Amino acid sequence: MQLGFSLPVFGKAATTPGGIARYAREAERAGAAGLWVGDRLLSPVAPVVSYPGYDTMPEEFHTAHDPFTALAVAAAVTETAVLGSSTINATQYQPANFARLLTSLDVAANGRLLPGLGIGWSPDEYAAVGIPMSERGKRLDDLLDLLETWWTKDTVAHDGVGYAIAESHVGLKPVRKPPVHLAGFGEKSLRRVAERADGWLPVWSVPEQFPADVLTATLAKIRADAEAAGRDPKAIGVALRVNAAPDATPELIAESVKKIVTVLEPDHAFVDITYLTTSVDEHLDLTGTLLDLVAKG
Repeated sequence: MQLGFSLPVFGKAATTPGGIARYAREAERAGAAGLWVGDRLLSPVAPVVSYPGYDTMPEEFHTAHDPFTALAVAAAVTETAVLGSSTINATQYQPANFARLLTSLDVAANGRLLPGLGIGWSPDEYAAVGIPMSERGKRLDDLLDLLETWWTKDTVAHDGVGYAIAESHVGLKPVRKPPVHLAGFGEKSLRRVAERADGWLPVWSVPEQFPADVLTATLAKIRADAEAAGRDPKAIGVALRVNAAPDATPELIAESVKKIVTVLEPDHAFVDITYLTTSVDEHLDLTGTLLDLVAKG
């Protein structure tokens, strides 16, 4: 099984100078197939909307790296690992800058970027960047249009939502067009995956919070809708994030990973161990332990 892990971008483990580079280099050497980031701009003291499952915000989010910087650092010290995001809140960024960032990252990583995008849920973060949260959906559709043009045309001109790009030369292209995966479980989000995305970003929790057939049934519907839209349903990939709770043991995580990967058959899978470590050393130790446990079959 090819298994990836979250980079130490949140919490106490994120405070170590040079920690992301050290972890990325050593995790790849240990056998990590992917290195992944999330995206958290703010951890409000009194959030308008609390983090799902919490009364406020998890303490780990009080400390957060920029996801693009973390991926760039990882790209510089690794050679084979997929560099992914699950997820970057894409509609909180200026689109032209966002397109350039993704392109530069893919070139730096020699074609290893897997951009997993979402639209976020925090009104506080949208207020901080001055973007109306109500426009999330149409801004994501617009961004997908822009990325397609940015990555496939020598000149780019685009009238977007709240911005305009004059016809411009865009000579830097990705090594290959990065496979954009989209998050979400709502009807509109899933339809967008079926009609526009290269893949889906489902989430599995340890301990389990719902039956595995919730994911398999959702994936089947996505692929059926993709076929109805004239797309190849088998071309819709899956990048699975496994969220490990603070009290999850390595043995429980490994068993749950093997179970869900066998059932869902994702193209990529990674374990988010943010809540289980407080240092880069612990992050590396747990990575090695989980790789060993999963390899035992």
